[in-house]
Amino acid sequence: MAGDDTSVVSVAKTEGRQKLERWLNKSMKIKMTDGRTLIGVFLCTDRDRNVILGSCEEYLRSPDDDDSREEPRILGLAMVPGHHIVSIHIDEEHSVM
Repeated sequence: MAGDDTSVVSVAKTEGRQKLERWLNKSMKIKMTDGRTLIGVFLCTDRDRNVILGSCEEYLRSPDDDDSREEPRILGLAMVPGHHIVSIHIDEEHSVM
């Protein structure tokens, strides 16, 4: 019975890993606990849910708000702590590479 539990866990890990691999080099929008929004290219993550974004831009207000057009701050390569992430949106249609 213990072997059955291990195979279920490995299947779940495999599915999660496959999802993360599909997200590689996709445009990602991350909303943070302090209200900022980061948009960049998903490069990697770790077991603590930290995310690395390339070509990252920071918005103090959501770039989706029509009435608040602001210039983004260019961050370049950015590490986003997992405990500050509220939501993640992936643009599945466009990839960088």
